[in-house]
Amino acid sequence: MRYPHVRPRRLRSSANMRRLVRENHLHLEDLIYPFFVTEGSDVTKPVASMPGVFNLSIDRLLDEIKVVHELGIPGVILFGIPGSKDAAGTQAYDENGIVQRAVRSVKDKFPDLLVITDVCLCEYTDHGHCGIVRDGEVLNDPTLELLARTAVSHAASGADIVAPSDMMDGRVQAIRDALDAEGFTNVAIMSYSVKYASAYYGPFREAACSAPQFGDRKTYQMDPPNVREALREAEQDIAEGADILIVKPALAYMDVIAAVRNAFPHPVAAYNVSGEYAMVKAASRMGWIDEQKVVLETLTGLKRAGADIIITYHAPDVARWITAGGQW
Repeated sequence: MRYPHVRPRRLRSSANMRRLVRENHLHLEDLIYPFFVTEGSDVTKPVASMPGVFNLSIDRLLDEIKVVHELGIPGVILFGIPGSKDAAGTQAYDENGIVQRAVRSVKDKFPDLLVITDVCLCEYTDHGHCGIVRDGEVLNDPTLELLARTAVSHAASGADIVAPSDMMDGRVQAIRDALDAEGFTNVAIMSYSVKYASAYYGPFREAACSAPQFGDRKTYQMDPPNVREALREAEQDIAEGADILIVKPALAYMDVIAAVRNAFPHPVAAYNVSGEYAMVKAASRMGWIDEQKVVLETLTGLKRAGADIIITYHAPDVARWITAGGQW
């Protein structure tokens, strides 16, 4: 009987051997944790479809950020839920809006924490769309000025990075020009360059109270079957001044993450979105999966696809698992 000379199993023979030759690693430094901040005080309102995620008033947000900071997670991204909404989303760019006050409070207590702000209008408009609406149409160019005003107000409050998520054409250029004109040349833009019109956003819309009141967002968010379009979107954002590119969602779009990574030298972030999180939590609660192993395997897969940064609601758990030497 002939035996094989080449034995790949030699390098799988023990946990230490597997760690020695492991090609991709998930690190604390890869993680960004999203928060939903709302008006009021002493508010910790659970998001039913996202176990472990809450709408938080600023005082409770600071308590939670202290935990995140102590875990070693380098940054957070803030989504605002205003006390009132209108057709123009005016609370989005109010200097005393919920995100603006939250940023000031967080940077006052945790100056070294990276604070990223979501720049969009959907949480602030009474119609739930990401731009100005006229006769049932979401208008691109009139929206750009409001997005730029929002980004400047976030930067003035102390945000390190602004993250436009609206998918309006030209918004990165409009924001970059506005930031530079106001002296915020060091504030980076993490653009949702590749954001699909996905079914995975449902729980987020519950958390952010941002479901559209009519129609859908398919005229401005990307069509899920397309990949070449993703590269055009990313290329345009880079030309307009984007510093970091986001692909959203993550799990069903790992090929897109890889394509963007291979095409451009810019840092790439994968947004492990609410629906992805909710499915894992639901299956774990039913005892159908091992949550830790599934989450670590999934996020490592995003790193393997090419993500430098992972925005995920799992971040605090992942940080604890990594610190404890957790494996999948």
